[in-house]
Amino acid sequence: MNMLHLAENGTVATRRRAMVDYVMNRGNVEIDELVTRFETSRMTVHRDLQALSAQGLLRRVHGGVTTLPNGIVESSMLYRRRRAMREKKAIAALAAGMVVPGDVIALDDSTTVCCMVDHLAAMGPLTVVTNSLGVATTVGAMPSISLIALGGRYHPTFDAFFGLMCEQAIGALRVGTLFMSVSAIHGVNAYHQEQDIVKAKHALMRSADRRVLMVDSTKFGSNALNRLADLSEFDVVITDDGLDPAVADRLLDHGVTLRMARLSASDEVKPE
Repeated sequence: MNMLHLAENGTVATRRRAMVDYVMNRGNVEIDELVTRFETSRMTVHRDLQALSAQGLLRRVHGGVTTLPNGIVESSMLYRRRRAMREKKAIAALAAGMVVPGDVIALDDSTTVCCMVDHLAAMGPLTVVTNSLGVATTVGAMPSISLIALGGRYHPTFDAFFGLMCEQAIGALRVGTLFMSVSAIHGVNAYHQEQDIVKAKHALMRSADRRVLMVDSTKFGSNALNRLADLSEFDVVITDDGLDPAVADRLLDHGVTLRMARLSASDEVKPE
């Protein structure tokens, strides 16, 4: 995929993310309102709505569009980027402190990791490897960052690339630190609902000298279909201080290296 096509895809994906956010905030929206809000043609709006409807993110009704909570929405990038943002930002700030100029890092497609991007521009020269279209579009515009965008089959629900080509590209690389997240933590294991995404995350884990899992406290005790890894397979697990102390103690007893971002005082982070 050339950079022009990547940029064009990024523009479309950004508009569609904003469109779903807009509809979610209002419940029901008319077509003409979307045309005015996004300063585009009715044909483009209809094309966007057709794509979003096919993904199960929006439901078209007579003269407009609506959205209702369902499993597809809750697993999508467009939904995930809205939830637990305070926790994710605090976790991302703590994780960004682990990066130094000259590092080669990998960022997965998760919304928690996406929150790190704003911290990277001021860190001096970095090499960033990612399968996330959103991350690639953002960091590609940062002059201090050398971007390696992993190709493969584009998955619009997660706004990222997966599949055999992606996994083979990852296998040809070696990175210093991987920053990643998952859908759920049950006991001492990490889970994700999508099998193809688990495969890509496994490939990223194999490519990294250091693995950092970023997961907010609301994901502990939740469920997803596919087991990814034991938490002890990560060098560091970063969460927030909303985590139940009994759960934290159990993880420490299991040999998990745990760091907690503070939310209780202006989103500060606890020192190591």
